Amino acid sequence: MIGGAAAGLLLLTGKTAGVSGALYGTVTGERGEFPWQLAFVLGLVLGGVMMGQLMPQALPASVGSSLPLLGLGGLLVGFGARLGGGCTSGHGVCGMGRLSRRSIVATCSFMGAAMATVYVARNVVGA
Repeated sequence: MIGGAAAGLLLLTGKTAGVSGALYGTVTGERGEFPWQLAFVLGLVLGGVMMGQLMPQALPASVGSSLPLLGLGGLLVGFGARLGGGCTSGHGVCGMGRLSRRSIVATCSFMGAAMATVYVARNVVGA
């Protein structure tokens, strides 16, 4: 569904879907972009709310972390998305779909880092 929505947005508007870009545009009120970006962000939020109402068992009962730590994590993810020229969803779904060289390198980089992190956490640290 995500790929179909991203392809539809690209075909209908010529715009590339990406969560960090849409959120940034909504917060800054990008001229001419705000309506579709707001709809995109609201769709993400409302989708989560609907999922919680229709299938609460599919969501975790608790987050298991402190609110300040989650806030710090969110800020770091946002900083990384701006530094990397897009978020993982933007590069992985939209950039790879357009065969963007930059997105292919970015996706391989964060997937490699994720695999290394899991390996270290399971086999070195013992988490």
